Amino acid sequence: MSATAAARVAPPTFAPRPRPAVQTAPTPRLRVVRAPAQARTRVPFVLVCMGILAVALLSALLLNTQMAQAAYARHDLVNQLSRLDQDQKDLAATLDQKSSPQALAKAASKLGMVPAAGTGWVRLSDGSVQVAPKASK
Repeated sequence: MSATAAARVAPPTFAPRPRPAVQTAPTPRLRVVRAPAQARTRVPFVLVCMGILAVALLSALLLNTQMAQAAYARHDLVNQLSRLDQDQKDLAATLDQKSSPQALAKAASKLGMVPAAGTGWVRLSDGSVQVAPKASK
Protein backbone atom coordinates (compact mmCIF):
# COMPACT_ATOMS: atom_id res chain seq x y z
CA MET A 1 0.00 0.00 0.00
CA SER A 2 2.72 2.32 0.54
CA ALA A 3 4.07 1.94 -2.94
CA THR A 4 0.71 2.27 -4.55
CA ALA A 5 -0.31 5.07 -2.24
CA ALA A 6 2.74 6.96 -3.18
CA ALA A 7 1.96 6.51 -6.82
CA ARG A 8 -1.55 7.71 -6.46
CA VAL A 9 -0.69 10.79 -4.58
CA ALA A 10 -0.18 13.68 -6.88
CA PRO A 11 2.91 15.58 -6.48
CA PRO A 12 2.41 18.74 -4.44
CA THR A 13 1.78 21.86 -6.49
CA PHE A 14 3.48 24.99 -5.48
CA ALA A 15 2.28 28.48 -6.23
CA PRO A 16 4.61 30.41 -8.43
CA ARG A 17 7.02 32.48 -6.59
CA PRO A 18 6.28 36.23 -6.78
CA ARG A 19 8.72 38.16 -8.81
CA PRO A 20 11.00 40.21 -6.77
CA ALA A 21 10.12 43.86 -7.16
CA VAL A 22 12.74 45.99 -8.72
CA GLN A 23 14.17 47.72 -5.82
CA THR A 24 14.83 51.36 -6.37
CA ALA A 25 16.59 53.58 -4.03
CA PRO A 26 14.16 54.76 -1.35
CA THR A 27 13.25 58.42 -1.78
CA PRO A 28 14.25 60.47 1.17
CA ARG A 29 11.34 61.90 3.11
CA LEU A 30 13.23 65.01 4.06
CA ARG A 31 15.30 67.06 1.75
CA VAL A 32 17.43 70.13 2.12
CA VAL A 33 15.83 73.34 0.96
CA ARG A 34 17.99 76.24 0.03
CA ALA A 35 17.27 79.63 1.51
CA PRO A 36 15.59 82.08 -0.86
CA ALA A 37 17.91 84.43 -2.63
CA GLN A 38 16.29 87.45 -1.00
CA ALA A 39 14.48 86.98 2.29
CA ARG A 40 10.99 88.53 2.47
CA THR A 41 10.47 91.21 5.05
CA ARG A 42 7.25 91.82 6.92
CA VAL A 43 7.63 95.57 6.84
CA PRO A 44 5.19 96.19 3.94
CA PHE A 45 2.54 94.00 5.56
CA VAL A 46 2.95 95.75 8.90
CA LEU A 47 2.79 99.17 7.21
CA VAL A 48 -0.41 98.23 5.36
CA CYS A 49 -2.00 96.98 8.59
CA MET A 50 -1.00 100.15 10.42
CA GLY A 51 -2.39 102.26 7.56
CA ILE A 52 -5.73 100.43 7.64
CA LEU A 53 -5.90 100.84 11.41
CA ALA A 54 -5.10 104.56 11.15
CA VAL A 55 -7.79 105.09 8.49
CA ALA A 56 -10.34 103.20 10.59
CA LEU A 57 -9.56 105.23 13.71
CA LEU A 58 -9.62 108.50 11.78
CA SER A 59 -12.96 107.68 10.18
CA ALA A 60 -14.41 106.73 13.58
CA LEU A 61 -13.18 110.05 15.01
CA LEU A 62 -14.68 112.05 12.14
CA LEU A 63 -17.97 110.18 12.37
CA ASN A 64 -18.16 110.81 16.12
CA THR A 65 -17.39 114.51 15.60
CA GLN A 66 -20.11 114.84 12.96
CA MET A 67 -22.63 113.12 15.22
CA ALA A 68 -21.76 115.48 18.09
CA GLN A 69 -22.18 118.52 15.83
CA ALA A 70 -25.51 117.21 14.60
CA ALA A 71 -26.65 116.68 18.20
CA TYR A 72 -25.79 120.29 19.10
CA ALA A 73 -27.56 121.58 15.98
CA ARG A 74 -30.62 119.48 16.82
CA HIS A 75 -30.63 120.82 20.39
CA ASP A 76 -30.48 124.40 19.10
CA LEU A 77 -33.29 123.76 16.61
CA VAL A 78 -35.48 122.18 19.29
CA ASN A 79 -34.93 125.22 21.52
CA GLN A 80 -35.73 127.60 18.65
CA LEU A 81 -38.85 125.61 17.81
CA SER A 82 -40.10 125.80 21.40
CA ARG A 83 -39.45 129.57 21.49
CA LEU A 84 -41.32 130.05 18.21
CA ASP A 85 -44.19 127.90 19.46
CA GLN A 86 -44.44 130.01 22.61
CA ASP A 87 -44.31 133.22 20.54
CA GLN A 88 -47.12 131.91 18.33
CA LYS A 89 -49.25 131.12 21.38
CA ASP A 90 -48.57 134.59 22.84
CA LEU A 91 -49.53 136.27 19.55
CA ALA A 92 -52.71 134.21 19.29
CA ALA A 93 -53.67 135.22 22.84
CA THR A 94 -52.95 138.89 22.07
CA LEU A 95 -55.07 138.68 18.91
CA ASP A 96 -57.95 137.09 20.82
CA GLN A 97 -57.72 139.81 23.46
CA LYS A 98 -57.64 142.67 20.93
CA SER A 99 -60.49 141.25 18.84
CA SER A 100 -62.95 141.11 21.75
CA PRO A 101 -65.95 143.48 21.46
CA GLN A 102 -64.89 145.53 24.48
CA ALA A 103 -61.35 146.06 23.13
CA LEU A 104 -62.67 146.96 19.69
CA ALA A 105 -65.11 149.53 21.16
CA LYS A 106 -62.34 151.08 23.27
CA ALA A 107 -59.97 151.29 20.27
CA ALA A 108 -62.73 152.85 18.13
CA SER A 109 -63.50 155.52 20.76
CA LYS A 110 -59.77 156.37 20.92
CA LEU A 111 -59.86 156.97 17.17
CA GLY A 112 -62.91 159.25 17.53
CA MET A 113 -65.48 156.86 16.17
CA VAL A 114 -69.04 156.77 17.48
CA PRO A 115 -71.56 153.94 17.43
CA ALA A 116 -73.81 153.88 14.40
CA ALA A 117 -77.48 154.78 14.93
CA GLY A 118 -78.76 152.42 12.28
CA THR A 119 -77.85 150.40 9.30
CA GLY A 120 -77.66 151.93 5.84
CA TRP A 121 -76.82 150.98 2.26
CA VAL A 122 -75.32 152.97 -0.51
CA ARG A 123 -76.99 152.67 -3.88
CA LEU A 124 -74.17 152.78 -6.42
CA SER A 125 -76.30 153.79 -9.37
CA ASP A 126 -77.21 157.20 -7.98
CA GLY A 127 -75.01 157.38 -4.83
CA SER A 128 -77.96 157.73 -2.40
CA VAL A 129 -77.91 156.22 1.08
CA GLN A 130 -80.79 153.94 1.94
CA VAL A 131 -81.61 153.59 5.62
CA ALA A 132 -83.24 150.54 7.10
CA PRO A 133 -86.60 151.20 8.76
CA LYS A 134 -86.46 151.49 12.52
CA ALA A 135 -88.35 149.04 14.61
CA SER A 136 -91.40 150.46 16.38
CA LYS A 137 -91.44 150.47 20.11
